[in-house]
Amino acid sequence: MVMCDNLSHNKCMFAERIKELRLEKGLSQQQLADILKVDRTTLVKWENNGHETSFAMLVQIARFFGVSCDYLLGNTDY
Repeated sequence: MVMCDNLSHNKCMFAERIKELRLEKGLSQQQLADILKVDRTTLVKWENNGHETSFAMLVQIARFFGVSCDYLLGNTDY
């Protein structure tokens, strides 16, 4: 679980949800990084501290997992 004390709500939810979705699909960090064409260290930053990503990447992640950008950011629960 991500420590959210010093993170904004959206960053914290993004970190939690991308990890949750990755695990639900049974993917390793390296596998998802390869699919998204990013370094594994980038994915680790997203999952561990809510490191920000570009809008284009946010959309790509949402499409891959079949969720909305709002879901990834914690604005909705569906």
